[in-house]
Amino acid sequence: MNLLIIRLIIFAVLFYAGLKLYGIYRQRRLTHQQQTPPRHEGGKMVRCRWCDVHVPESEALRDAEQWFCCSAHRDRFLQEQEDNGNR
Repeated sequence: MNLLIIRLIIFAVLFYAGLKLYGIYRQRRLTHQQQTPPRHEGGKMVRCRWCDVHVPESEALRDAEQWFCCSAHRDRFLQEQEDNGNR
């Protein structure tokens, strides 16, 4: 009878410790999820006409049917087209 009570106490202590550890694990996981920024689901990618880099359509610049990653590449491309048209 004495051995049964000791086993029951040990089981209860282990069960309590397991619940405490699980609670700590859940709290850390929730805290980590709140700290990580949500992933940005990009959308359509387009290619810069000048440098062939892919950028999200929402961040790209558009001129007629051409896409560009920045205004400098757009200006270079248009200047090159202008120079080729004058020759």
